[in-house]
Amino acid sequence: MRGTRPGATARDEEDRRGVGNTASATREGASGVELKADVAVVGAGAAGLSLAVRLARPPTGAEPPRTVLLAAPPGPVRTAPRTWCFWEPDGGPYDGELTASWERLRVHGTDGTAVTTSTTPLRYKMLRSDAFEAMAERAAADSGGRVTRVEAAVHRITPAQGGAVVVHARRSDGTEVTVRARHVFDSRPLPRLPPARTTLLQHFRGWFVRTTGPAFEPSVVELMDFRTPQPARGLSFGYVLPVGPSEALVEYTEFSHRPLDCAAYDKALRDYSTRVLGLDGYEVIGCEQGVVPMTDAVFPRRTAPGVYRIGACAGATRPSTGYTFSAVQRQTCVVAAALHDGRDPLPPRPHPARARLMDATLLHALDRGRVDGPAFFTRLFTAVPTPRLLRFLDGRTGLTEDLGIGLHVPVAAMLVSALSLPFTPRRSPPAV
Repeated sequence: MRGTRPGATARDEEDRRGVGNTASATREGASGVELKADVAVVGAGAAGLSLAVRLARPPTGAEPPRTVLLAAPPGPVRTAPRTWCFWEPDGGPYDGELTASWERLRVHGTDGTAVTTSTTPLRYKMLRSDAFEAMAERAAADSGGRVTRVEAAVHRITPAQGGAVVVHARRSDGTEVTVRARHVFDSRPLPRLPPARTTLLQHFRGWFVRTTGPAFEPSVVELMDFRTPQPARGLSFGYVLPVGPSEALVEYTEFSHRPLDCAAYDKALRDYSTRVLGLDGYEVIGCEQGVVPMTDAVFPRRTAPGVYRIGACAGATRPSTGYTFSAVQRQTCVVAAALHDGRDPLPPRPHPARARLMDATLLHALDRGRVDGPAFFTRLFTAVPTPRLLRFLDGRTGLTEDLGIGLHVPVAAMLVSALSLPFTPRRSPPAV
């Protein structure tokens, strides 16, 4: 890899090898459509869109690399619209696209005790994927043709001569699309998770509800409401994101080994909405459902020369919470800066080593039943100032702060799990 951004002479050499032509210069023939680019981004989820946006908006004086974003066409391969939540100060790069944001969070213990806290100077933010995608399309349109979106499902990625990589994809009408690029960043979900000592699933279903009258407190997020029936292992909770006094996203979430079927989720949501929240006369105007692996697996970030993984498939999901979006921003920021500077764009580990060790310990303790999950999280939000706890959950606290937070966890149980980790084999988890 070059240490500096290539100039005209290097670009001419790349053109002769066939990896530096503009993405918008396509060639169509009997065999399909061929494109050439500097960068191919596979997948238009949070990671793929974030990287495409950063490449379309380079620092002053930097030339954007010619980029092709390959998004799955409408159909079974394409992920349904979804909601991403994260926390950061006001004035973030996506504030104009947010559905809502809040500066107060509430946690309910299993006994009904409520803890309401302030996140100041941070805000808890809700971003819908369709709004983010629309913003990414505007950024691509403003890039002067340097970023091109192609709707095609990728089915193979292969090395080519001269250090290039060829991405093979297919449009919904059957047309073959090939993209020849120097760097490929794959953000698609893995078909199977890597071996791990512990793998739990955070699985959920949410209803977008509208009530006949005011029913929600618009200024407060119900982050974890443990007044739900708890499974034998793991935990469950309700989650409420109010976007107005009579509209909210209401979710039922479990940390366990197996997802539920739709009927079981809907039963749990009805129980939570009526028995716990006391909703009456509401209609469901939309829903979303998902499964987020919480695992201490080690995710490879480079799978072949010139082929990298980014996002959840590269370990961006925080194992102890399931949050992913903030780590994706950190990871794609580093990758984009390396591409703009001509450096090796190997994606960084999204979470520091100490945070990964603490998460592995917590997952092990939860899975073995050594800690009471609802009591564990309720205690943390009761005893630790929320801004510090949120920074801890983002891996942004120092050792002294981490030790202070550790005083509020069941030390003996966590110590047993920590000592057990070196002797716990890594096994391939079953397919989700």
